[in-house]
Amino acid sequence: MEWLSTLLTDPNAISHIIFVYALLVSVGMALGHVKVFGISLGVTFVLFVALAAGYLGLSVNASVLNFVRDFGLILFVFFIGLQVGPSFFSAFKSSGITLNLLAVLAIVLSIVVTIILWVLFSQDIHLAQMLGVHFGAVTNTPGLGATQEALDMLSYTGENIAVAYACAYPLGVLGIIGSVIALRLFFGIDLKEEDKHWEQQEKSQNDAPIFFHVQITNEALEGRTIRQVRDFIGRQFICSRVLHDKEIYSPSPDSQLHLGDTVRIVSAKEHKLPITAFFGHEATDVDLATEHSPVTLRIVRVTKLSVNGIKVGDLHLSSYDGVNITRIIRAGITLFPAQDTHLQLGDVVYCVGPERALVRLAGRLGDQAQKLEKPNIAALFFGVCAGIIFGCMPIAIPGMPVPVKLGLAGGPLIIAILLGRFGPSMHLVTYTTTSANLMLREIGIALFMASVGLAAGPSFVKAITGGPGPMYAALGFCITVIPVLITGIVGRKYFGLNYHTLVGTIAGATTNPPTLAYAGTLSDKNPAVIAYSTVYPLSMFLRILTGQLVLVALWSFV
Repeated sequence: MEWLSTLLTDPNAISHIIFVYALLVSVGMALGHVKVFGISLGVTFVLFVALAAGYLGLSVNASVLNFVRDFGLILFVFFIGLQVGPSFFSAFKSSGITLNLLAVLAIVLSIVVTIILWVLFSQDIHLAQMLGVHFGAVTNTPGLGATQEALDMLSYTGENIAVAYACAYPLGVLGIIGSVIALRLFFGIDLKEEDKHWEQQEKSQNDAPIFFHVQITNEALEGRTIRQVRDFIGRQFICSRVLHDKEIYSPSPDSQLHLGDTVRIVSAKEHKLPITAFFGHEATDVDLATEHSPVTLRIVRVTKLSVNGIKVGDLHLSSYDGVNITRIIRAGITLFPAQDTHLQLGDVVYCVGPERALVRLAGRLGDQAQKLEKPNIAALFFGVCAGIIFGCMPIAIPGMPVPVKLGLAGGPLIIAILLGRFGPSMHLVTYTTTSANLMLREIGIALFMASVGLAAGPSFVKAITGGPGPMYAALGFCITVIPVLITGIVGRKYFGLNYHTLVGTIAGATTNPPTLAYAGTLSDKNPAVIAYSTVYPLSMFLRILTGQLVLVALWSFV
């Protein structure tokens, strides 16, 4: 039975280490799907299972534990960055600036409340533990990891801050959800009315490309090519179909226009009025995209490596017998296909034109979905390498005792966002399927949670049963509720935010998936998800950075 003893008790045995991690993750994930009052903790429950296991005596080699913890954290933040990268910079358009400012307000308020509470209770709680409480209260695990890195640089040897984190986390989740419920009652919000208002707002603010029909009555356009007209008007538009002498055809940029022609235009919404006025008048009684039209629509997926990063103009659509690209869908966002728009692997391209020409273009772009299932491992690990280098670079700030580093959480996150956004323009293939991205993120955060829980288990139980655990929980509850309520009141009263959008913003500012899941039960629309995605990248970056900044700024006062 020596093999069984080695498997169960030898912390240095590879079989034991793998067995322990597999056991903790499987049990934690299973229990994490159990809902209590409609709330489930998901992957976070791995932390609590690991805390219990650590208390009961399960352990693994300390060096291996540290490696698994850090590698899991890198996986998690890197693939988050890749996912949100394509839409990160566009998130600051329209209401994105307002939502991100509110997220910054929530983050700043939570830091201010944390510092005030530490000053008031500095005799009872160490700064490091206060930051552990802080990240538990705002339910941000990567920030906890980054702060642990900073503590290692400062040679901290006190109690593991994951103990304070674990004590504050449960009330953090409940406090956020309870606060958004309190905001709903305080403002007397009707959820159905909020849905209607959001739909109306989306219709008025949507900047995705639109289509409309125009009849040409401007004599100056007789015999002019579409390319010339585009240069005259100075606005981007696509002419996807033309009705001339009762025949519909798909034009090229050099096709001539004539008086009496009816054209189908694709452009940004704000360009509709000047384009219509320049051509003639809008034709509302015709639709050239009819079933009997010789011009057909085909949806093509970019799957060919040679196309990744090239511009729409480089496709030379004029050689495809009148094929036009009318819009591009990327990461759920509809883009106008300007000539200088870079195509990315995984883009969904809407094309119109003659059937044979569309087949040729589809062959050029790939349109073989199975090829997207194989990720480019070389580019992904290149990104991880660059992220680690960037995260380890010291950033000297005057007046601080040690340089600030973005660390193994912040560096890979920023590099991944940049790769997700600009990688294709450098011909780097960083595309991963949604399922693959989610799986790697879940594996990474599960390994991190398990490692943190194993290391903190014994001291966590001691803190809860006879130590400062109740104090950690109470302080964390204040750090959770006060900023959320203030941010919610400001967002609703002064910015008039839709309630669903407000809940999504709060969930994103606290990087809290359980709150987002709760928001999903309030509406079958997706305003909360959109708001969450808009503020999440900046919030995650600031959460990771602010813990280190507070630590090095106040360390001399400890």
